[in-house]
Amino acid sequence: MIGDEAQAVETAAALRAQGIFIPAIRYPTVARGQARLRLTLTAAHTSEDIATFLTALRITQAHA
Repeated sequence: MIGDEAQAVETAAALRAQGIFIPAIRYPTVARGQARLRLTLTAAHTSEDIATFLTALRITQAHA
């Protein structure tokens, strides 16, 4: 959950630039002010994939 729509879009774009596709979900899909990133995991994702995502998310959020 991010809240701000612009920040959610920027975060999704920053992650995409790092090779991680995680879309921003915002109004009208969710209520205004409740924008978020939608993470979808599959059996094909490895523990390394998840660790890479978490690291990239931390770095991206630190620069926001």
